[in-house]
Amino acid sequence: MKITINGKVVNANDGDYVLQVARANDIFIPAICYLNDCSPTLACRMCMIEVDSKRSYACNTKVKEGMQILTNTKELWDERNAIMQTYCINHPLQCGVCDKSGECELQNFTHKAKVDTQSFYIKDIDRRHKDWGMLQYDPSLCIVCERCITVCKDKIGDNELKTVARGGEAPAKEFKETMSKDANAVWAKFQKSLIAPQNEESLQCQECAECVSVCPTGALINKNFQYRSNAWELSKIPASNPHSSDCELMYYDVKQKSINDNSKMIYRVSNDFHFASLSKAARFAFDIANECKFKDEKEFNHLVSLFKDGKIKNVKFNSYITNEEAYILELLRQKYSFNLVNNEALCFQNFINNFIYHAKEFYNASSNDIKKSDFIISLGSFLRNDHISLYYNINNAIVMNKGAGLNFYPIKDKKIDKISKNFINVNYNFSDEAKVLEFILQYFAKDLPSELSHLANEYEECTKEVEVKTKDEQGNEVKQIQSEIIKKSSLAKMINFDEDKLKDLLIKKNNFTLIIGADCIYNPNASYIAYLCACVQKYTNFKVFIIPPRTNTLGVSLLCKLSKEEDGFTLGYNERGDFSFSNDEHNNLLSSMLNQQEGTFTNYDKRLVPTNAALKFDGYFLNDLANALGLNAEYTIEYTKKLPLNKGFKNIDFDNLSNYYDNAGNNHRGYLLNTQEYVKNLDFQASIKEYKKFELNNDDVIVLANPIANFSKYTNKSSSFNECACLYASKNYLTKHNLKENSMVKISNENEELIVKVVLDENIENSAYLPTYDDKINPFKFFKTHRYCSLNVKEIV
Repeated sequence: MKITINGKVVNANDGDYVLQVARANDIFIPAICYLNDCSPTLACRMCMIEVDSKRSYACNTKVKEGMQILTNTKELWDERNAIMQTYCINHPLQCGVCDKSGECELQNFTHKAKVDTQSFYIKDIDRRHKDWGMLQYDPSLCIVCERCITVCKDKIGDNELKTVARGGEAPAKEFKETMSKDANAVWAKFQKSLIAPQNEESLQCQECAECVSVCPTGALINKNFQYRSNAWELSKIPASNPHSSDCELMYYDVKQKSINDNSKMIYRVSNDFHFASLSKAARFAFDIANECKFKDEKEFNHLVSLFKDGKIKNVKFNSYITNEEAYILELLRQKYSFNLVNNEALCFQNFINNFIYHAKEFYNASSNDIKKSDFIISLGSFLRNDHISLYYNINNAIVMNKGAGLNFYPIKDKKIDKISKNFINVNYNFSDEAKVLEFILQYFAKDLPSELSHLANEYEECTKEVEVKTKDEQGNEVKQIQSEIIKKSSLAKMINFDEDKLKDLLIKKNNFTLIIGADCIYNPNASYIAYLCACVQKYTNFKVFIIPPRTNTLGVSLLCKLSKEEDGFTLGYNERGDFSFSNDEHNNLLSSMLNQQEGTFTNYDKRLVPTNAALKFDGYFLNDLANALGLNAEYTIEYTKKLPLNKGFKNIDFDNLSNYYDNAGNNHRGYLLNTQEYVKNLDFQASIKEYKKFELNNDDVIVLANPIANFSKYTNKSSSFNECACLYASKNYLTKHNLKENSMVKISNENEELIVKVVLDENIENSAYLPTYDDKINPFKFFKTHRYCSLNVKEIV
């Protein structure tokens, strides 16, 4: 449809709000309280407009064909001026020391509304500063726009903030009679409310600090940034989240360390909060750079000689590297014939290739598809722990689209229960992932291949009591309970799910997404599970999204020929080996961290995204080693345009890659891979392997997983995490195993053992998990073929 804004005819879609359409067409309408993809609150009313000569608000007015809209009249700006005057009443005169000064929306809109006088006044109240741990709240700076409440509920899913009574006086009657209705309403609300945690004492959230990011004033501030820098002194370095496979757009805000040291330091991470929400890891795990005082030429030359002398049998590495590094490793493998060892990426590579072999295409959902979905099934992902920013998208879809869905996972996450009564936890038994997929196919598939035709018979008869209305001899209606025989899915019964719930959940649902998590990928039945996922994509209305477990697992899987480790000399690149060229403390030669490198990642949307170096590294890069071994590139990013076309990459220079969202939220970050090219050139043969049931004692199962946002040894290196590994257990797990909270326990199987402290995770039920973030322990020795296994746990007395 077409509408007209300030005389300009623009296109709009049915269901769009006027504010969205205006922003998409670079038409400015002031708005303080509105956040993209969140519920409009009308707290500020600055987006007032005239629609066909009537007053309305751009944030909650949906477009109609032929609408005539004015946003810029003198009358509108006079009222906006009055609103901004009310926001300035009793606002502290401390802009010179305020952390937000220079990027404060209160300053900007006061200037934009041309406020040069103050017509209103009211008695101030005592508003004490609040210490909420990593977050600091100054109520005297708060204008109660409620952005923090909205983003926490609609995007993040913690719903941890609310408004509480302010205790201020109501505006005087004389002002109410002289000022505009909107200005008076904003002021009256402002005088009534402040922000507080749900329990009014402390925050019980994941501390992502998205509430701080969206705060238009300095009311909410991160403790580690408070009073450390003026905003205008910081330079923004565009980058991509290096800690998880969303690889979301973020900025390293840097300036020099001190008067005597002009080297750069990261002071904070910021984001384009309208379109890109960040996890705690992305926002706070930035102080991890390696300082290298000199180039260790002796060790470097030793490393070069190990290659040239043919001594290296394996190069072991992880997926926290750029595409360019992965490609250099692959080129070196082709030249020196060693094994490229990355077990995590190898499992993912096998899973994806199996999927593609059967589906004849790549997985077809993106994170944007998830946000647009109104029915979501997640399977095999410990959602909030495995990929918290993906969980944000699920929460946003369920809340904003009035969506529904099922979260299939053996461990119950009590926080997920709070998203909506229509997003249901289903706790199947460990090892039943394939049975869940068979049920999805049985229920939703329009047709099935012959190999799965038996699913149509997987039903059993059972008795159901129904109310029947009859009439007695006198003609009066009589209700009777009778039993009838019905057929129910034996697969649903096997996975502990009442299929009758689906009927209500599916009412008026049209956009379906299936999300596949790590339990399906690190699984003895992974090949069969990948085949079933491909069938879901082919034979149902679901789009399928497969989560790459680590930052660049997808890129590594596309670029490298991976193998199992063999006996012989192993070079560890960012991992431990017989020689370690690594960015952790166990190294022979120090390498750089990801915030010290230029390059690209391949994110979970199959999009190549660029990242820039925020800090200098004076040691050797992998590219230096490659040059010493006969490859030739002055800078690592010269490989960006050389990434192989037959794997779906494009011949584009790094410096020509964009990295931003436009005002409409359109993604201009790098480029989408040509996945059809990868599919066309895939040389992979798969067979449909039968599902093999493996027995587990579910009461003894421990999962390999991390607490929320502490994804790896890199996040744990930062001052915001820096934890020692523990066994995280539910309350009922502690009771079943007779364990005391915070006691030391021995975890063992027939060959291995490990001693750690056990701590309570109050958010989960049914199980326990062992983390990977602590480089001082090796939990992988228990989890060689599975992501979960039965282990003995005993308290050490």
